[in-house]
Amino acid sequence: MTVTVPARLHLGFLDPSGESGRRFGGIGLAIGDLRTKITIRRAARDLIEGPEHERVCRHLETMRASLGVVGAHHVTVDDVVPAHAGLGSGTQIALAVAAGLRRLHDRPLDVEGDAARLGRGARSGLGIGLFHRGGLVVDGGRGPATISPPVVSHLQFPEAWRILLVLDPARHGMHGTHEAEAFATLPPFPRERAADNCRLVLMQALPALVERDLPSFGAAIAELQTHIGDYFAPIQGGSRFTSPAVAAALAEIDTGEVYGMGQSSWGPTGFAFAPDDETARRLLERLRHNQQLGALDIRICRGLNRGAQVTSTPAVTTEEA
Repeated sequence: MTVTVPARLHLGFLDPSGESGRRFGGIGLAIGDLRTKITIRRAARDLIEGPEHERVCRHLETMRASLGVVGAHHVTVDDVVPAHAGLGSGTQIALAVAAGLRRLHDRPLDVEGDAARLGRGARSGLGIGLFHRGGLVVDGGRGPATISPPVVSHLQFPEAWRILLVLDPARHGMHGTHEAEAFATLPPFPRERAADNCRLVLMQALPALVERDLPSFGAAIAELQTHIGDYFAPIQGGSRFTSPAVAAALAEIDTGEVYGMGQSSWGPTGFAFAPDDETARRLLERLRHNQQLGALDIRICRGLNRGAQVTSTPAVTTEEA
């Protein structure tokens, strides 16, 4: 079985500390051109090839024990999203292993359950929701009895729009125990700011997306990013961005032709939305001609309106997860 999972942008939390009654909540987008892809098959002995060896081994053992599966497996990791870059790599690799093993052994998918088994989705349900269907999703945060934060909205992303993605390979975003410690040290997120974030998403970003109104969509995302960036700034060196170079690149193209600039999750990856491919390519060339930004990985992506794909190997039939 081959499983392909798109990368995702985390466009912002709604209420990081739960002052509104549910904690976290967020809005996220599946993107093309960056993906995690693994192939898993039965084998005479266990063998894991490619990057993320430790993670894949751990998830494989957990899922075999959970499903009561016996025998060895050969896992090939063909593509991975950069780890700790704010693109959801940890959730993607975990759910890919789980889905591949289930389909290989004719077991039904259980994405939400497997996320919990593999320690994913503690703060965000975006990766789980995007695994199912792609596009743009909103999760409703964690309540007292929540196992997996529920997806409360799913919309298609406009085919014409483009995302300028700015990655900084030299830096990593907050993750693991450091992320948990960071949340523990932050003050309560203001209730009125959480209410404003919910308004921005429900009454501005989502309707603007449906109406293909990029300036209004971008204005909502930019304001949401300001709120969350200011909240995270004390543990990001006083800045809304983890990477000064990413911040500089986005400032370079802040000329009124792109919208909704910000940082995905803890970064360091930054993003901006362009109305079409021509605009995105022109701005990409501008950034690539700036020699001070040479260490960055800057690319154009599309929104991806499909979820993970599970494909029989070597068969050609494909089933959307």
